[in-house]
Amino acid sequence: MTIVTPSRRGILGALAAVPLATPFVANRAAAQGVTLRAADIHPDGYPTIEGVKFMGKLVEERTSGRIRIQMFHSRQLGEEKDTLEQTRFGVIDFTRVNTAPLNNLVPATIAMGLPFLFRDTPHMHKVMDGPIGEEIGRDTTSYGLITLAYYDSGARSFYTKPHAVQEPAQLKGLKIRVQQSDMWVALMRAFGANATPLPFGEVYSALQTGVVDGAENNEPTYFTSRHFEVAKFYTRTEHSNSPEILAMSKRSFDKLAKADQEIMRQAAKESVPHMRRLWAAMEDEARAKVVAGGTQMVQADKAAYAKLTQPVYDQFVKDAKLKSLVERIRAA
Repeated sequence: MTIVTPSRRGILGALAAVPLATPFVANRAAAQGVTLRAADIHPDGYPTIEGVKFMGKLVEERTSGRIRIQMFHSRQLGEEKDTLEQTRFGVIDFTRVNTAPLNNLVPATIAMGLPFLFRDTPHMHKVMDGPIGEEIGRDTTSYGLITLAYYDSGARSFYTKPHAVQEPAQLKGLKIRVQQSDMWVALMRAFGANATPLPFGEVYSALQTGVVDGAENNEPTYFTSRHFEVAKFYTRTEHSNSPEILAMSKRSFDKLAKADQEIMRQAAKESVPHMRRLWAAMEDEARAKVVAGGTQMVQADKAAYAKLTQPVYDQFVKDAKLKSLVERIRAA
């Protein structure tokens, strides 16, 4: 297992990126107010961005302006792995990340990205909004993160340049960008593709120049990242329905008064249905716009893909705790 450690370059880079931000020191929230920093790789207006803004509005109202949340979107503070590291060590206060960057750090998060584990979005909501989601969230505490909420990330599918990939055989030999996670590399291998881990910000140019032949993500991200301009085939495999995690730095959280901690938790919880409404609307909008832009939307043989995933479960679901977690998710 690879353990993520703080890099001097990453932390200093984040500090340089926000020179005017107010340092979060103990008791300042109670004494004179504080501005907390939140990071996301997506553009302004994306549902996860708007979810955090909604949360920030509630926090500001309920603390009479003592606590504010400033949103840094569009990778202003770095890629997901960067912001995750910076949040763990208190350089920034919040990050919104997919579960994949956490896989090598918090083993329980592997379950959330396993292929075809969630039957559909309502099933994912039921699991993550209940005791299982709370249990996984508690596991992040030991690594400097307070899990506040789970946001939607839609179903992930393939988009490719040369042709659609209705059948797994059509993926064979293609270079597919994946998140920087051992589990995602193994999944591509199981499907017959050549996995190419890359930061999200490098995907457009990698598709454009042929470094990769395709990638996989949800429809809104395919649209807002403009990847549909350089990869015109979107094949709906829906091989993973992993949620996003909104996490707060434990160092920052611990500096809040107990009452303010509860305000933070409650505001995050209330932001979830707001974010999910925006997400559902954006999925419809994105689908229509990429088709209008020339994308061919193709339905995959999902059963054929699902048959190939057992080696991934064999490799990554080994210990009793993770096996139990997978069984409970399936039974939910």
